[in-house]
Amino acid sequence: MQINKKKSIFHKLLKLKNYFCPLINSMKNPKLASRYAGALYNFATETENVDNVYHDILHIQELVSTHKELKTILESPVVHQDKKQNIVREIFQNHLCETTYKFFSLVVKKRREPQLLLICNQFVKIYYKNHNIKEAFISSAEPLSEKMVQHIKDFLEKDTAYTFLIYPSVDSKLIGGLVVKIDDFNFDASIQKKINKLKAEFSQNAYTPGF
Repeated sequence: MQINKKKSIFHKLLKLKNYFCPLINSMKNPKLASRYAGALYNFATETENVDNVYHDILHIQELVSTHKELKTILESPVVHQDKKQNIVREIFQNHLCETTYKFFSLVVKKRREPQLLLICNQFVKIYYKNHNIKEAFISSAEPLSEKMVQHIKDFLEKDTAYTFLIYPSVDSKLIGGLVVKIDDFNFDASIQKKINKLKAEFSQNAYTPGF
């Protein structure tokens, strides 16, 4: 009787493991993603294939990010791994270099596909760091012309070792001017900031005797 109880408990624990393992694997893990991305970058560099892999990674990012159904299937702990491998083969095999495709297949085999976009993001960061590339996110009240975007790019790259990728966007709340974000640096030259500053100064002075 005691043995049967132990068997019953063992089977319950086994069921719990089978249920929770896919869920644990689906949790986002930046350290794990960095490790995978670093390993891929090092291998791609050693085989002199890093630029091809970089462009593949951008392609994967775009495809997975813009197709919600594909993203949902890849990140689902319910969908069987064989089905995921078949999907990866059908969609990506003829569009990725051998290094990237084998890596992608390994990620799925190891049940790390929920980390895929995070791995891709980390790979891009490593690539940018090693190739002196910076991203500049520029917000303006009105769309910037191509000439203006190029002027900003030239200005940022002048007397530096960096190549800048410019990402313009429109934010009508700014009224006018620009907001530039590079890494953790923010340069706010918007009219809205000046208005907010004036409002703050007025609210302080409004309660100052003799103002």
